[in-house]
Amino acid sequence: MKALRELDDPRRRVLIRALAAGLLSPAGNAAAQLFGTAPGKLPPGQSIYRVSGQVLVNNQPATLQTPIRTGDTVETANNGEVIFVVSQDAFILRGGSRMTIEAPPAASALTTALRLVTGKLLSVFGKGRPTRILTATATIGIRGTGVYAETDPDQTYFCTCYGVADISATTDPSSSDTVAATHHDKPLYILAKGAAGNRIRRAPFINHTDQELALIESLVGRTPPFVFPSNNYNAPRRDY
Repeated sequence: MKALRELDDPRRRVLIRALAAGLLSPAGNAAAQLFGTAPGKLPPGQSIYRVSGQVLVNNQPATLQTPIRTGDTVETANNGEVIFVVSQDAFILRGGSRMTIEAPPAASALTTALRLVTGKLLSVFGKGRPTRILTATATIGIRGTGVYAETDPDQTYFCTCYGVADISATTDPSSSDTVAATHHDKPLYILAKGAAGNRIRRAPFINHTDQELALIESLVGRTPPFVFPSNNYNAPRRDY
């Protein structure tokens, strides 16, 4: 498990320090000082809370005024990152990522369908909103859940941060698992290749924090279902 000093992106270190001071400390709001607005529910009509580096929405450069809706594709260059909201769902899309927010089939009960083509995504979803996440190697069904995913053609890393997720390997539906988590209980790798029935394996906890989950939940007017143990918190409470 990575300590704060070991996080993969220097921008994340700055963000998480600001969130630790601003979201967790009653003494001040460093996040507001750094980003210009305190974490809180976005006003109607605003999709993006923060954008840095090169970010495209439908192949057009994104700004704080860019709307993001169902049907849109969001893409980040290696130096890019965007924090945004669509309806009752909120996201951090990290650098080197491409995601499409697909319209669910007309006869489906799904409210959201995401296709993470490549990259890294932290996301939270409204309670009771059935959602499907598709990657190169995994099909994941969730409802009112906080999740983190990293994907490439060979494997998907997936952490059910809290809530329930039904996970199956795209290339082998017999490789499947249901995870009910309260606090990052069972991260998994979902592999493109391997023996039938054995393409899902346990994984360590990597590359996301509870402060980031608290931030994006706040953008849709919610709080995550866990309690920070102290103001200097910088990693999940569990050992993996």
